[in-house]
Amino acid sequence: MPGSSWLRASSAGAGLIALMTAGTPALSTLVTAQSDLDAFMQQVVARRDDNWKKLQQYVLDERQEFDLRGPGNVRMWGEQREYTWFIREGFFVQSPVRFNGVTIGEDERRKAEDEYLRRAQRRDQRALNAGSEAAPTGSATPESGSSDGNALSADALIRQTRQPEFISSAYFLRFKFDEGTYALVGREQVEGRDVLRVEYYPTKLFSNDRPGGRRGRRGPEPGSKEARQQTEMRRLLNKVALITLWIEPASHQIVKYTFDNVDFGFLPGQWLVKVNTAKATMTMGQPFPDVWLPRGIDANVGLTLANGEFTFRATVSYHDYREATVTTKVGIPGKR
Repeated sequence: MPGSSWLRASSAGAGLIALMTAGTPALSTLVTAQSDLDAFMQQVVARRDDNWKKLQQYVLDERQEFDLRGPGNVRMWGEQREYTWFIREGFFVQSPVRFNGVTIGEDERRKAEDEYLRRAQRRDQRALNAGSEAAPTGSATPESGSSDGNALSADALIRQTRQPEFISSAYFLRFKFDEGTYALVGREQVEGRDVLRVEYYPTKLFSNDRPGGRRGRRGPEPGSKEARQQTEMRRLLNKVALITLWIEPASHQIVKYTFDNVDFGFLPGQWLVKVNTAKATMTMGQPFPDVWLPRGIDANVGLTLANGEFTFRATVSYHDYREATVTTKVGIPGKR
């Protein structure tokens, strides 16, 4: 993309934002206070983890659907899964409810909850060991073993420091602040709210800046042929990616984003498999006043193989957010 398309740290950038928000006093007042779009986006990226911590005694339901279709739009495979999320021992825990319409048995469900809790605790401990911020405290959480996550112990505290999985799944693109790669496209409305539409042309989205590769695995030797190939592949993936974000400026909140890979022609093996489309959308909602939480994810991939076209769709919806009920247990001596 030409350099002139970017809004950089300049008075011209701030002036354009002011012009586009004219006639909406709340937006105009806020955005013109920004020195440039980069400063605005830096706050957006920095504050995206704020919301799940605002209310720390809520539960929600999740529904996952997967659909794979082959040539002639024939359905080859599909699944539906349903879960409930609640807080147990200070951690958000995913509890399986139904699989393809079949209710999960009590023993199997509790076993899955126990294993999920252990994994969450291990992930959180690794985050703490890596220097994560101290966990917020002072909120009630559901009792261990609660069947629906609605019963809370008044003296329980939230201890999870790392994003719960339903939050990190919603932000499936690991955004890093990427100076000079944002363009303000316009002002729109999403569900009656005035938002800014920003296009992001990444240079860091597919970068791996952690030593040793992902999950601590040892990466290729620096300067080796494999290392150079990986660097070039990440560069090309960034080059063809386009992310569009809709941002509520007063709260610096991403309310929706879409990910498009516009051209996979650089990938090897085009004679064997061709990637036609890869698109994903994430939307946020406000289940509680001034609290933005994930609403849904919709991902679509289209491939062409020698025997025809294949499409895969995955949707995840987060719904029925509700505040859990705080209860206090009172023991009565001599009561039978």
